Amino acid sequence: MAKEKTVYQCASCGYEAARWLGCCPDCGEWNTFEECRQAPAPAADRTAQKAARYQSAVKAQILALSEVDEQAQARLSTGNAELDRVLGGGLVRGSAVLIGGDPGIGKSTLLMQVASSLSQSCRVLYVSGEESARQLKMRAVRLGVAQEALYALPENDVESILDKCRQHAPDVLIIDSIQTMVTRDSASPPGSISQVRQSAGAIVRYAKETGVSVFVVGHVTKEGSLAGPRILEHMVDAVLSFEGDRQHEYRLLRATKNRFGSVNELGVFEMRGEGMMPVPNPSESLLSQRARGASGSVVLCTLQGSRPLLCDLQALAAKSFYAVPKRTVGGMDSGRVALLLAVMEKRAGKKLFDQDVYINVAGGLALSDPAADLAVCVAVASSLAGFALPPTLSVMGEVGLCGEVRPVAQAQRRVDECVRLGFTDIVLPKQNLRRLDVPQGVHLTGVDTLMQALAVVN
Repeated sequence: MAKEKTVYQCASCGYEAARWLGCCPDCGEWNTFEECRQAPAPAADRTAQKAARYQSAVKAQILALSEVDEQAQARLSTGNAELDRVLGGGLVRGSAVLIGGDPGIGKSTLLMQVASSLSQSCRVLYVSGEESARQLKMRAVRLGVAQEALYALPENDVESILDKCRQHAPDVLIIDSIQTMVTRDSASPPGSISQVRQSAGAIVRYAKETGVSVFVVGHVTKEGSLAGPRILEHMVDAVLSFEGDRQHEYRLLRATKNRFGSVNELGVFEMRGEGMMPVPNPSESLLSQRARGASGSVVLCTLQGSRPLLCDLQALAAKSFYAVPKRTVGGMDSGRVALLLAVMEKRAGKKLFDQDVYINVAGGLALSDPAADLAVCVAVASSLAGFALPPTLSVMGEVGLCGEVRPVAQAQRRVDECVRLGFTDIVLPKQNLRRLDVPQGVHLTGVDTLMQALAVVN
Protein backbone atom coordinates (compact mmCIF):
# COMPACT_ATOMS: atom_id res chain seq x y z
CA MET A 1 0.00 0.00 0.00
CA ALA A 2 1.37 3.40 -0.96
CA LYS A 3 2.34 5.63 1.93
CA GLU A 4 1.45 9.28 2.40
CA LYS A 5 3.95 11.64 0.87
CA THR A 6 5.09 14.71 2.81
CA VAL A 7 6.00 17.80 0.79
CA TYR A 8 6.63 21.41 1.72
CA GLN A 9 4.74 24.07 -0.21
CA CYS A 10 5.35 27.81 -0.42
CA ALA A 11 2.28 29.73 0.80
CA SER A 12 3.17 32.65 -1.47
CA CYS A 13 3.66 31.05 -4.89
CA GLY A 14 2.87 27.33 -4.48
CA TYR A 15 6.42 26.04 -5.11
CA GLU A 16 6.88 22.51 -3.77
CA ALA A 17 10.04 21.08 -2.19
CA ALA A 18 10.93 17.76 -0.63
CA ARG A 19 12.21 19.46 2.55
CA TRP A 20 11.60 22.68 4.44
CA LEU A 21 13.43 25.72 3.07
CA GLY A 22 13.90 29.07 4.73
CA CYS A 23 13.74 31.03 1.47
CA CYS A 24 11.61 30.07 -1.50
CA PRO A 25 13.84 29.67 -4.59
CA ASP A 26 10.95 30.62 -6.88
CA CYS A 27 9.51 33.83 -5.36
CA GLY A 28 12.23 34.73 -2.85
CA GLU A 29 9.89 34.99 0.15
CA TRP A 30 11.12 33.89 3.59
CA ASN A 31 9.44 31.51 6.07
CA THR A 32 6.55 30.66 3.75
CA PHE A 33 6.93 26.87 3.48
CA GLU A 34 4.17 24.75 5.02
CA GLU A 35 4.06 21.00 5.48
CA CYS A 36 1.47 19.19 3.32
CA ARG A 37 0.64 15.49 3.24
CA GLN A 38 -0.43 13.89 -0.01
CA ALA A 39 -2.02 10.44 -0.39
CA PRO A 40 -0.71 9.17 -3.73
CA ALA A 41 -2.90 7.19 -6.09
CA PRO A 42 -1.90 3.64 -7.14
CA ALA A 43 1.14 3.64 -9.39
CA ALA A 44 -0.81 2.41 -12.42
CA ASP A 45 -3.36 5.21 -12.22
CA ARG A 46 -1.14 8.04 -11.01
CA THR A 47 0.13 9.18 -14.40
CA ALA A 48 -3.30 8.99 -16.04
CA GLN A 49 -4.98 10.94 -13.22
CA LYS A 50 -2.34 13.64 -13.30
CA ALA A 51 -2.70 14.03 -17.06
CA ALA A 52 -6.51 14.07 -16.98
CA ARG A 53 -6.74 16.58 -14.15
CA TYR A 54 -6.20 19.60 -16.37
CA GLN A 55 -7.68 18.25 -19.60
CA SER A 56 -10.86 19.70 -21.01
CA ALA A 57 -13.76 17.38 -21.83
CA VAL A 58 -14.46 19.34 -25.02
CA LYS A 59 -11.72 18.94 -27.62
CA ALA A 60 -11.03 22.05 -29.68
CA GLN A 61 -10.52 22.14 -33.43
CA ILE A 62 -8.05 24.20 -35.46
CA LEU A 63 -9.82 27.14 -37.10
CA ALA A 64 -8.76 30.07 -39.22
CA LEU A 65 -9.58 33.38 -37.54
CA SER A 66 -11.58 34.35 -40.62
CA GLU A 67 -13.95 31.44 -39.87
CA VAL A 68 -14.65 32.60 -36.30
CA ASP A 69 -17.98 34.35 -35.79
CA GLU A 70 -17.20 37.95 -34.85
CA GLN A 71 -20.75 38.85 -33.86
CA ALA A 72 -20.76 40.75 -30.58
CA GLN A 73 -21.91 38.59 -27.71
CA ALA A 74 -24.97 39.86 -25.87
CA ARG A 75 -24.32 40.78 -22.24
CA LEU A 76 -26.60 39.87 -19.40
CA SER A 77 -27.51 42.74 -17.11
CA THR A 78 -26.97 41.97 -13.42
CA GLY A 79 -29.73 44.37 -12.40
CA ASN A 80 -27.13 46.58 -10.70
CA ALA A 81 -26.06 49.60 -12.78
CA GLU A 82 -22.79 50.13 -10.92
CA LEU A 83 -21.71 46.49 -11.25
CA ASP A 84 -22.66 46.50 -14.95
CA ARG A 85 -20.50 49.60 -15.43
CA VAL A 86 -17.43 47.95 -13.87
CA LEU A 87 -17.99 44.72 -15.85
CA GLY A 88 -18.03 46.71 -19.09
CA GLY A 89 -21.77 46.67 -19.73
CA GLY A 90 -22.95 43.44 -18.17
CA LEU A 91 -22.09 39.78 -17.66
CA VAL A 92 -20.59 37.85 -20.59
CA ARG A 93 -21.70 34.26 -21.15
CA GLY A 94 -19.04 31.77 -20.04
CA SER A 95 -16.99 34.36 -18.16
CA ALA A 96 -15.37 33.83 -14.76
CA VAL A 97 -15.36 36.89 -12.49
CA LEU A 98 -13.36 37.03 -9.27
CA ILE A 99 -14.64 39.46 -6.61
CA GLY A 100 -12.23 40.16 -3.77
CA GLY A 101 -12.06 42.32 -0.69
CA ASP A 102 -11.56 42.35 3.05
CA PRO A 103 -13.90 40.20 5.20
CA GLY A 104 -17.16 41.99 6.01
CA ILE A 105 -16.89 44.61 3.27
CA GLY A 106 -20.06 43.44 1.48
CA LYS A 107 -19.10 40.89 -1.19
CA SER A 108 -21.68 38.27 -0.20
CA THR A 109 -24.36 40.93 0.32
CA LEU A 110 -23.86 42.31 -3.19
CA LEU A 111 -23.85 38.86 -4.79
CA MET A 112 -27.04 37.85 -2.98
CA GLN A 113 -28.76 40.92 -4.42
CA VAL A 114 -27.32 40.21 -7.88
CA ALA A 115 -28.40 36.57 -7.67
CA SER A 116 -31.95 37.59 -6.80
CA SER A 117 -32.09 40.05 -9.70
CA LEU A 118 -30.67 37.56 -12.21
CA SER A 119 -33.04 34.82 -11.02
CA GLN A 120 -35.94 36.75 -12.54
CA SER A 121 -34.61 36.08 -16.06
CA CYS A 122 -32.35 33.00 -15.79
CA ARG A 123 -31.40 30.08 -13.53
CA VAL A 124 -29.01 31.04 -10.72
CA LEU A 125 -27.28 28.70 -8.28
CA TYR A 126 -25.69 30.20 -5.15
CA VAL A 127 -23.04 27.84 -3.72
CA SER A 128 -21.80 28.65 -0.23
CA GLY A 129 -18.98 26.83 1.49
CA GLU A 130 -19.16 29.14 4.50
CA GLU A 131 -22.86 29.30 5.39
CA SER A 132 -25.74 26.87 5.75
CA ALA A 133 -28.96 27.10 3.78
CA ARG A 134 -30.66 28.58 6.85
CA GLN A 135 -28.05 31.35 7.05
CA LEU A 136 -28.49 32.15 3.37
CA LYS A 137 -32.25 32.30 3.92
CA MET A 138 -31.80 34.72 6.83
CA ARG A 139 -29.67 37.03 4.70
CA ALA A 140 -32.15 36.94 1.84
CA VAL A 141 -34.98 37.85 4.24
CA ARG A 142 -32.92 40.67 5.76
CA LEU A 143 -32.16 42.10 2.32
CA GLY A 144 -35.75 41.69 1.18
CA VAL A 145 -34.81 39.99 -2.09
CA ALA A 146 -36.96 37.68 -4.18
CA GLN A 147 -36.37 34.02 -3.27
CA GLU A 148 -38.81 32.04 -5.42
CA ALA A 149 -36.40 31.28 -8.28
CA LEU A 150 -33.13 31.53 -6.33
CA TYR A 151 -31.45 28.17 -5.64
CA ALA A 152 -28.84 27.58 -2.95
CA LEU A 153 -26.33 24.79 -2.38
CA PRO A 154 -24.37 24.69 0.92
CA GLU A 155 -21.42 22.58 -0.25
CA ASN A 156 -17.64 22.84 -0.50
CA ASP A 157 -16.76 19.70 -2.48
CA VAL A 158 -15.90 20.86 -6.01
CA GLU A 159 -16.65 17.56 -7.73
CA SER A 160 -20.05 17.30 -6.02
CA ILE A 161 -20.83 20.92 -6.91
CA LEU A 162 -20.03 20.42 -10.59
CA ASP A 163 -22.05 17.19 -10.74
CA LYS A 164 -25.09 18.98 -9.33
CA CYS A 165 -24.52 21.87 -11.73
CA ARG A 166 -24.65 19.50 -14.70
CA GLN A 167 -27.99 18.23 -13.40
CA HIS A 168 -29.45 21.64 -12.51
CA ALA A 169 -27.95 23.43 -15.57
CA PRO A 170 -27.72 26.97 -14.12
CA ASP A 171 -27.02 29.99 -16.30
CA VAL A 172 -25.13 31.79 -13.51
CA LEU A 173 -23.08 30.11 -10.79
CA ILE A 174 -21.87 31.90 -7.64
CA ILE A 175 -19.07 30.36 -5.55
CA ASP A 176 -18.71 31.86 -2.05
CA SER A 177 -15.84 31.50 -1.36
CA ILE A 178 -12.96 29.88 -3.22
CA GLN A 179 -10.92 29.49 0.01
CA THR A 180 -13.50 27.04 1.40
CA MET A 181 -13.60 24.80 -1.70
CA VAL A 182 -12.02 21.33 -1.58
CA THR A 183 -11.12 19.11 -4.52
CA ARG A 184 -10.14 15.45 -4.45
CA ASP A 185 -7.15 16.17 -6.66
CA SER A 186 -5.34 17.67 -3.68
CA ALA A 187 -4.81 16.34 -0.17
CA SER A 188 -3.97 19.80 1.18
CA PRO A 189 -6.31 21.52 3.66
CA PRO A 190 -8.95 24.02 2.43
CA GLY A 191 -7.53 27.45 1.65
CA SER A 192 -4.06 26.15 0.77
CA ILE A 193 -2.31 27.14 -2.45
CA SER A 194 -2.90 23.74 -4.04
CA GLN A 195 -6.60 23.60 -3.14
CA VAL A 196 -7.33 27.16 -4.30
CA ARG A 197 -5.50 26.66 -7.60
CA GLN A 198 -7.03 23.30 -8.48
CA SER A 199 -10.54 24.19 -7.30
CA ALA A 200 -10.51 27.41 -9.32
CA GLY A 201 -9.12 25.58 -12.34
CA ALA A 202 -11.96 23.04 -12.29
CA ILE A 203 -14.62 25.75 -11.88
CA VAL A 204 -13.21 27.97 -14.64
CA ARG A 205 -12.88 24.97 -16.96
CA TYR A 206 -16.55 24.11 -16.33
CA ALA A 207 -17.55 27.71 -17.16
CA LYS A 208 -15.69 27.66 -20.48
CA GLU A 209 -17.06 24.27 -21.51
CA THR A 210 -20.71 24.96 -20.68
CA GLY A 211 -21.02 28.73 -21.18
CA VAL A 212 -22.14 29.26 -17.57
CA SER A 213 -21.17 32.65 -16.12
CA VAL A 214 -19.39 32.27 -12.79
CA PHE A 215 -18.84 34.67 -9.89
CA VAL A 216 -16.07 33.57 -7.52
CA VAL A 217 -15.59 35.26 -4.13
CA GLY A 218 -12.03 35.54 -2.85
CA HIS A 219 -10.89 36.96 0.48
CA VAL A 220 -7.82 39.15 0.81
CA THR A 221 -4.97 37.44 2.67
CA LYS A 222 -2.93 39.06 5.44
CA GLU A 223 -0.22 39.85 2.88
CA GLY A 224 -2.77 41.84 0.86
CA SER A 225 -2.99 39.44 -2.09
CA LEU A 226 -6.34 38.31 -3.45
CA ALA A 227 -7.33 34.73 -2.55
CA GLY A 228 -3.72 33.62 -2.26
CA PRO A 229 -1.63 32.85 -5.35
CA ARG A 230 -1.40 35.21 -8.30
CA ILE A 231 -2.12 32.30 -10.63
CA LEU A 232 -5.79 32.53 -9.62
CA GLU A 233 -6.04 36.05 -11.05
CA HIS A 234 -4.60 34.78 -14.33
CA MET A 235 -7.23 32.02 -14.58
CA VAL A 236 -10.30 34.26 -14.46
CA ASP A 237 -11.55 36.77 -17.02
CA ALA A 238 -12.17 39.67 -14.66
CA VAL A 239 -10.90 40.63 -11.21
CA LEU A 240 -13.04 43.08 -9.22
CA SER A 241 -11.82 44.54 -5.96
CA PHE A 242 -13.94 46.04 -3.17
CA GLU A 243 -12.41 49.00 -1.38
CA GLY A 244 -13.55 51.16 1.51
CA ASP A 245 -13.57 51.40 5.27
CA ARG A 246 -16.11 49.17 6.98
CA GLN A 247 -16.78 52.01 9.42
CA HIS A 248 -18.08 54.19 6.58
CA GLU A 249 -21.07 53.64 4.36
CA TYR A 250 -19.43 54.02 0.92
CA ARG A 251 -17.83 51.12 -0.95
CA LEU A 252 -15.82 51.37 -4.17
CA LEU A 253 -15.67 48.56 -6.72
CA ARG A 254 -12.75 48.61 -9.17
CA ALA A 255 -11.69 46.28 -11.98
CA THR A 256 -8.00 45.40 -11.85
CA LYS A 257 -8.41 43.00 -14.79
CA ASN A 258 -11.19 42.75 -17.36
CA ARG A 259 -10.98 40.87 -20.65
CA PHE A 260 -14.36 42.26 -21.74
CA GLY A 261 -14.07 45.94 -20.80
CA SER A 262 -12.02 48.75 -19.33
CA VAL A 263 -10.03 48.33 -16.12
CA ASN A 264 -10.45 52.01 -15.24
CA GLU A 265 -14.16 51.99 -14.39
CA LEU A 266 -15.36 52.62 -10.86
CA GLY A 267 -18.57 51.56 -9.15
CA VAL A 268 -19.80 53.37 -6.03
CA PHE A 269 -22.12 51.73 -3.50
CA GLU A 270 -23.65 52.76 -0.21
CA MET A 271 -23.94 50.14 2.53
CA ARG A 272 -27.41 50.28 4.09
CA GLY A 273 -29.56 47.95 6.14
CA GLU A 274 -31.28 46.71 2.99
CA GLY A 275 -27.97 45.92 1.26
CA MET A 276 -25.52 47.51 -1.18
CA MET A 277 -27.29 50.39 -2.90
CA PRO A 278 -25.80 51.87 -6.11
CA VAL A 279 -24.90 55.55 -5.93
CA PRO A 280 -25.87 57.04 -9.33
CA ASN A 281 -24.49 60.50 -8.50
CA PRO A 282 -21.32 59.96 -6.43
CA SER A 283 -20.02 63.52 -6.94
CA GLU A 284 -22.99 65.00 -5.10
CA SER A 285 -22.65 62.41 -2.33
CA LEU A 286 -18.91 63.00 -1.88
CA LEU A 287 -19.41 66.77 -1.60
CA SER A 288 -22.52 66.69 0.59
CA GLN A 289 -20.54 67.03 3.85
CA ARG A 290 -17.91 69.46 2.61
CA ALA A 291 -16.87 72.13 5.09
CA ARG A 292 -17.86 75.64 3.97
CA GLY A 293 -15.63 78.64 4.54
CA ALA A 294 -12.64 76.58 5.77
CA SER A 295 -9.11 77.08 4.50
CA GLY A 296 -7.28 74.21 2.83
CA SER A 297 -10.33 72.72 1.08
CA VAL A 298 -10.55 72.63 -2.73
CA VAL A 299 -12.81 70.76 -5.16
CA LEU A 300 -11.15 68.62 -7.81
CA CYS A 301 -12.77 66.87 -10.77
CA THR A 302 -10.99 63.57 -11.32
CA LEU A 303 -11.65 60.84 -13.85
CA GLN A 304 -12.30 57.26 -12.76
CA GLY A 305 -12.40 55.43 -16.07
CA SER A 306 -15.04 57.22 -18.13
CA ARG A 307 -16.75 58.71 -15.07
CA PRO A 308 -15.91 62.24 -13.88
CA LEU A 309 -16.04 62.57 -10.09
CA LEU A 310 -15.91 65.70 -7.96
CA CYS A 311 -14.14 65.19 -4.65
CA ASP A 312 -13.06 67.34 -1.74
CA LEU A 313 -9.26 67.49 -1.43
CA GLN A 314 -8.16 68.84 1.96
CA ALA A 315 -4.81 70.11 3.20
CA LEU A 316 -3.61 71.28 6.59
CA ALA A 317 -0.31 73.11 7.13
CA ALA A 318 0.67 73.71 10.76
CA LYS A 319 3.83 74.91 12.51
CA SER A 320 6.11 71.96 13.17
CA PHE A 321 7.77 71.30 16.53
CA TYR A 322 9.89 68.45 15.20
CA ALA A 323 13.37 68.47 13.72
CA VAL A 324 11.92 66.87 10.58
CA PRO A 325 8.42 68.13 9.67
CA LYS A 326 5.72 65.48 9.27
CA ARG A 327 4.13 64.65 5.91
CA THR A 328 0.95 62.58 6.25
CA VAL A 329 -1.03 61.68 3.12
CA GLY A 330 -4.34 59.81 2.75
CA GLY A 331 -5.75 58.85 -0.64
CA MET A 332 -2.70 59.85 -2.72
CA ASP A 333 0.87 58.80 -3.36
CA SER A 334 2.99 60.30 -0.56
CA GLY A 335 6.01 60.51 -2.87
CA ARG A 336 4.04 62.58 -5.36
CA VAL A 337 2.89 64.94 -2.61
CA ALA A 338 6.48 65.36 -1.36
CA LEU A 339 7.51 66.27 -4.91
CA LEU A 340 4.75 68.90 -5.17
CA LEU A 341 5.72 70.45 -1.84
CA ALA A 342 9.31 70.73 -3.06
CA VAL A 343 8.09 72.44 -6.26
CA MET A 344 6.02 74.89 -4.20
CA GLU A 345 9.00 75.80 -2.08
CA LYS A 346 11.45 76.13 -4.99
CA ARG A 347 9.25 77.63 -7.73
CA ALA A 348 6.52 79.46 -5.80
CA GLY A 349 8.50 80.63 -2.75
CA LYS A 350 6.24 78.94 -0.19
CA LYS A 351 8.14 78.22 3.04
CA LEU A 352 7.20 74.69 4.04
CA PHE A 353 10.46 73.53 5.63
CA ASP A 354 9.08 74.23 9.12
CA GLN A 355 5.48 73.14 8.48
CA ASP A 356 3.75 69.83 9.15
CA VAL A 357 1.61 69.10 6.08
CA TYR A 358 -1.40 66.76 6.07
CA ILE A 359 -3.26 65.80 2.88
CA ASN A 360 -6.55 63.91 2.75
CA VAL A 361 -9.00 62.96 -0.01
CA ALA A 362 -12.43 62.98 1.61
CA GLY A 363 -14.77 60.07 0.95
CA GLY A 364 -12.18 57.28 0.83
CA LEU A 365 -11.14 57.80 -2.81
CA ALA A 366 -7.63 56.83 -3.92
CA LEU A 367 -6.36 59.34 -6.50
CA SER A 368 -3.75 58.56 -9.14
CA ASP A 369 -4.93 61.24 -11.57
CA PRO A 370 -2.17 63.77 -12.47
CA ALA A 371 -4.87 66.46 -12.59
CA ALA A 372 -4.85 66.44 -8.77
CA ASP A 373 -1.40 68.10 -8.65
CA LEU A 374 -2.63 71.69 -8.96
CA ALA A 375 -5.45 71.07 -6.47
CA VAL A 376 -2.93 69.83 -3.88
CA CYS A 377 -0.76 72.92 -4.32
CA VAL A 378 -3.73 75.29 -4.08
CA ALA A 379 -5.10 73.53 -0.98
CA VAL A 380 -1.71 73.68 0.79
CA ALA A 381 -1.30 77.38 -0.11
CA SER A 382 -4.81 78.09 1.17
CA SER A 383 -4.12 76.40 4.52
CA LEU A 384 -0.70 78.03 4.82
CA ALA A 385 -2.11 81.53 4.31
CA GLY A 386 -5.31 80.83 6.26
CA PHE A 387 -7.76 82.00 3.57
CA ALA A 388 -10.84 80.12 2.39
CA LEU A 389 -11.36 79.46 -1.31
CA PRO A 390 -14.63 80.48 -3.03
CA PRO A 391 -17.33 77.78 -2.70
CA THR A 392 -17.86 77.73 -6.49
CA LEU A 393 -14.18 77.14 -7.33
CA SER A 394 -12.78 73.95 -8.87
CA VAL A 395 -9.10 73.39 -9.69
CA MET A 396 -7.39 70.84 -11.94
CA GLY A 397 -4.01 70.50 -13.65
CA GLU A 398 -0.72 68.59 -13.68
CA VAL A 399 2.33 70.34 -12.20
CA GLY A 400 5.86 69.71 -13.52
CA LEU A 401 9.16 70.03 -11.70
CA CYS A 402 9.79 73.41 -13.29
CA GLY A 403 6.50 74.76 -11.97
CA GLU A 404 4.69 74.54 -15.32
CA VAL A 405 1.03 73.50 -15.46
CA ARG A 406 0.39 70.82 -18.07
CA PRO A 407 -2.95 69.98 -19.76
CA VAL A 408 -5.27 67.29 -18.42
CA ALA A 409 -7.15 64.59 -20.33
CA GLN A 410 -10.85 64.94 -21.24
CA ALA A 411 -11.11 68.50 -19.97
CA GLN A 412 -14.57 69.02 -21.51
CA ARG A 413 -16.11 66.16 -19.49
CA ARG A 414 -14.54 67.51 -16.32
CA VAL A 415 -15.84 71.03 -16.96
CA ASP A 416 -19.34 69.75 -17.74
CA GLU A 417 -19.44 67.81 -14.46
CA CYS A 418 -18.29 70.88 -12.52
CA VAL A 419 -20.94 73.05 -14.14
CA ARG A 420 -23.65 70.44 -13.50
CA LEU A 421 -23.00 70.65 -9.76
CA GLY A 422 -22.83 74.45 -9.65
CA PHE A 423 -19.06 75.14 -9.82
CA THR A 424 -18.77 78.13 -12.12
CA ASP A 425 -15.19 79.29 -11.39
CA ILE A 426 -12.73 76.77 -12.82
CA VAL A 427 -8.94 77.02 -12.88
CA LEU A 428 -7.31 74.70 -15.40
CA PRO A 429 -4.27 74.56 -17.75
CA LYS A 430 -4.28 77.22 -20.44
CA GLN A 431 -3.71 74.69 -23.21
CA ASN A 432 -7.06 73.05 -22.39
CA LEU A 433 -8.95 76.25 -23.23
CA ARG A 434 -8.45 75.87 -26.98
CA ARG A 435 -11.14 73.27 -27.64
CA LEU A 436 -13.60 73.82 -24.82
CA ASP A 437 -17.23 74.79 -25.17
CA VAL A 438 -17.74 77.24 -22.33
CA PRO A 439 -21.31 77.28 -20.97
CA GLN A 440 -22.91 80.62 -20.29
CA GLY A 441 -22.21 82.02 -16.84
CA VAL A 442 -19.05 79.93 -16.32
CA HIS A 443 -15.68 81.60 -15.80
CA LEU A 444 -12.68 79.56 -16.93
CA THR A 445 -9.19 80.72 -15.99
CA GLY A 446 -6.24 79.24 -17.87
CA VAL A 447 -2.82 79.19 -16.21
CA ASP A 448 0.63 78.25 -17.50
CA THR A 449 2.57 78.15 -14.24
CA LEU A 450 2.03 77.33 -10.60
CA MET A 451 2.72 80.95 -9.66
CA GLN A 452 -0.13 82.12 -11.90
CA ALA A 453 -2.53 79.60 -10.35
CA LEU A 454 -1.69 80.65 -6.81
CA ALA A 455 -2.04 84.32 -7.76
CA VAL A 456 -5.50 83.68 -9.22
CA VAL A 457 -6.90 82.00 -6.14
CA ASN A 458 -5.35 84.44 -3.62
